[in-house]
Amino acid sequence: MSDDVRDELAAVLRLAEGADLRDAVDGANPGAWIALDLDARSWLQWHRTGEPEGAKRRRTWFAALRRPEALDESRLALALCHRDGRVREAALEQVGSFPVLLPLVVIRAADWADPVREKAREVLRGMLTMADAIALAPLILLVGRRARGVYGVELLGDVLREASLERLGPLLTAQDRAVRRYAHRLAIENGLLSPVELARLAAQDDDTVLQDLCADAALAAVAEDGADEDVLEPLLGARNPRARAAGVTALRRAGLPERAIAFLDDRSGRVRACARYVTRQYGGDPAAWYRERCAGAGVTPGAVSGLAECGERGDAGVLWGLTSHSVPAVRARAVAGLRALDVSDLARFTALLDDPDPGVVREATLALVPSARSVDAGWLMGRLAAGRSRPVRVSAFRLLDGHGGVVRLRAAVELIDDPDDKLRHWARQSVQLWRPTADVPLGSAEVGELYDRSRELFSEYVLTRRKREAGLRA
Repeated sequence: MSDDVRDELAAVLRLAEGADLRDAVDGANPGAWIALDLDARSWLQWHRTGEPEGAKRRRTWFAALRRPEALDESRLALALCHRDGRVREAALEQVGSFPVLLPLVVIRAADWADPVREKAREVLRGMLTMADAIALAPLILLVGRRARGVYGVELLGDVLREASLERLGPLLTAQDRAVRRYAHRLAIENGLLSPVELARLAAQDDDTVLQDLCADAALAAVAEDGADEDVLEPLLGARNPRARAAGVTALRRAGLPERAIAFLDDRSGRVRACARYVTRQYGGDPAAWYRERCAGAGVTPGAVSGLAECGERGDAGVLWGLTSHSVPAVRARAVAGLRALDVSDLARFTALLDDPDPGVVREATLALVPSARSVDAGWLMGRLAAGRSRPVRVSAFRLLDGHGGVVRLRAAVELIDDPDDKLRHWARQSVQLWRPTADVPLGSAEVGELYDRSRELFSEYVLTRRKREAGLRA
């Protein structure tokens, strides 16, 4: 056996030598039990056929393995992982005396062999206590993803149905997100968390699934006829947009539409949409509010985006005026808003490519991509110069790449030795993928010269083929 294989099967080898199961396997790691199950079968198969010497010893070992009642804890663990279903089924008969083997019973409860699976489920149902369920929840949920693993998850739910919040504590704070989500769903179903606790969890947790789960549960528990400030405040003040959006939506039911106005220019589009919904429900006009806000000195990036989201093409004049605003984020949102309103002005968008803010350059580029062929190629080539800022150079190359034809090849060859790693890699890929299009005249001398400059990117055979495709003599 090689050293690599020996390292991979370390836990199995230690068990075969009689080591204590607790020392051989990290019981707190569900992946360790899954690995043990897989590795044991691999090792048992190798042990059967891998080594010519020691045949008598191997026969003795397998004879014992097929009599689970004669096995100790370590070898019974290997028997539970055996490739022969009859051995696995027989081993399950002896598990009652070894509670430490319960994780392997969980795995066998999703076994592909019906007799083994049914026997394992019977044993698991009789042995699984609440303490075991809490300790094995990560493994049960992991095995539950298998085609036959749903039984373990259902049994887990039945056992934990009566668990208190204190008993569920380790699962509610587990590192594994799947475990935390399961525990929170269980706690919500059993009414173990108050609306205020749920609102705080939605506001503070970084898991988006839990944010939605807890926010919805918190708001569902709020009385229909009034607002619960203790529930709304954590949601409205949350950093994550999902919780804020849930809180803003709840303002409609709470009869507090005036508070939704403050969220019309929120930094999140989701929150802005919810604020507009609440405002409209009470007869407000979000578009008018955005126009007034964008015309004033206190314009915010969120207000600019909001105007684009619910405004009309007639609002383009306001947005064009904001493209020269002193705040970079306002300028970038204004350009993005013009694009959202389907405004097209080639000259003005092109001028914005020289803006010092990368966000503005990026949005202007996105606006120009559909009409890249209309942007002056010579002007763009000048923006590939090393003295230009990286956002400007990336923008220029993207638009030149969109030109296609010889322009695309010319721009790519210009950057094949560029010091910027990403630009250089992009340019080299572009050269290697370039093919002459209908607008490229056959036998173009410029194409031949560009291919010669990029000779290092091709083998001689490929370069010859490419030149012939372009109508050039190799």
